[in-house]
Amino acid sequence: MDLDLRKLRYFVAVANGLHFGRAAEELHIAQPVLSRQIRALEQELGASLFTRDSHGVALTDAGRQLLDDAGPLLASAHAARHRVSVAARGSQRLVVGFRAGIPVIPATRAFEARHPDVVVDVQRMEWDDQAAMLLDGRVDVAYVRLPIDESGLRLTPLYTEPRMVALPTGHRLADKEQVSEADLAGEPVVWHADPSTQPTARPQPDSGLRVRGVEEKLEHVAAGRGISFVGRSETVFYSRPDISYVPVPDLAPDQVFVAMAASRTSPMADDFFAAAQETAEITAECGNYEMWQLAIDAVSRRG
Repeated sequence: MDLDLRKLRYFVAVANGLHFGRAAEELHIAQPVLSRQIRALEQELGASLFTRDSHGVALTDAGRQLLDDAGPLLASAHAARHRVSVAARGSQRLVVGFRAGIPVIPATRAFEARHPDVVVDVQRMEWDDQAAMLLDGRVDVAYVRLPIDESGLRLTPLYTEPRMVALPTGHRLADKEQVSEADLAGEPVVWHADPSTQPTARPQPDSGLRVRGVEEKLEHVAAGRGISFVGRSETVFYSRPDISYVPVPDLAPDQVFVAMAASRTSPMADDFFAAAQETAEITAECGNYEMWQLAIDAVSRRG
């Protein structure tokens, strides 16, 4: 029997809050109806998804597995509906996601030279919505930085770039040609909200500044509240007089990939993948803004 997406959405609502009453309110249905739908889903799957006792509701092993799989499935269904709607309007449009500091224009112009009838839009992403925006169809393809939840995604490596430490101007290390991680010992750090995105292995304090975006992070650094880490390309896009960027060679390099939903089949997206790879090769060789123009010109000529 095919998996019923409506029942799957009901399951996710209960699983996320582990409360049938609140899930029913969120879904705008009566609680008994929700309970019947969950029991029907369990019967269809031949597995109990929740345990229910005086202590409350908990996921079984089967429930935890289904919750892991449900996100990509529901996002893929939403993306399919979105693409069908766009196609029905006769639109030829490709939405490209990108992270701060990653230039999209070289691959975009190379792609547009081959597909002049396709409108390319760009969409900024943060570290915590990279996968979600690809899976739910808000973007068709994207430049992403590791780490990222790769479940349901197809990723192709493009290049790596050195890590830099962002320091307030006037910091004791701001004029150095490079520093080591040991040189930074004892410095307060402006952490990303998700510790897995930090390139340094140093222990994190229980308290301290935690931020989501690059701009917020740099504001705290400029105010002298801590140091932080960025990829080299971010230093070009976020050049400012109150912050100095210094290379940290002993940190693992930042890894940049181009990605799309694994379930997606799209010749246009595949062509953008190719353009991204071709421009990345020239990017890696040149390493500055001049190479982006070279990439545009070279790939467009190969068009």
